[in-house]
Amino acid sequence: MLHKMTRGALIVFEGCDRCGKTTQCKKLVDALNRDGGKAEFMRFPERSTAIGQTISGYLEKKSELEDHAVHLLFSANRWELVPKMLRLLNSGTTLIVDRYAYSGVAFTGAKPGFDLQWCKQPDVGLPKPDQVLYLTLSPEEASKRAAFGTERYENTEFQERVAKNFEILKEHDWKIVNAGKSIEDLHGEIKSIVTQTVESSKDKPILKLWSNPSEYPNKKRPLEEVTNEEGENVPV
Repeated sequence: MLHKMTRGALIVFEGCDRCGKTTQCKKLVDALNRDGGKAEFMRFPERSTAIGQTISGYLEKKSELEDHAVHLLFSANRWELVPKMLRLLNSGTTLIVDRYAYSGVAFTGAKPGFDLQWCKQPDVGLPKPDQVLYLTLSPEEASKRAAFGTERYENTEFQERVAKNFEILKEHDWKIVNAGKSIEDLHGEIKSIVTQTVESSKDKPILKLWSNPSEYPNKKRPLEEVTNEEGENVPV
């Protein structure tokens, strides 16, 4: 009898800047591999690609780009890694991902003139995470951490707007984790959550992100409810 290949889990860490995501991602990968599993770390933006290098120059304030174009570049950077992500997941490797589409929406949506529905569109259909861990830390506390302010979006006022967007984007199955704890206490809590998710995801299909219209914030009214002065349906 052939042994059925079980897949890895897609675990995403989200939160405002300097809340400890990268540290916890790397500790988790090490722990899962030590325990006999297969896990790899991924980070968005992935700065090693041509698109990622353009994004990196923008974030490091070495270049200027129009805000809509930047948002689409971030999305393109995620899409170019999808074949690798699916290959690893389907081979049984769990992916621990530092930032994903939710960050793209939360950060662009914090800029003037952007709504969250438009921001979501380019990422519709990406692999959907099996678990999102949302690390919470006040922007004031984050600003006290090392290296805060070295990149474009690292200022307290902007981070406060990002945090509000995360609250809108937050889904019922996200795990909210207080990032103000010690590194080891936080790691222990996260590992417990992720171990359960890895086990429960083994035989589940990989779903698509935001493929259900009900997952959109700021939805427009359905077409049949939008009429002109004559009472006729009009496109929106």
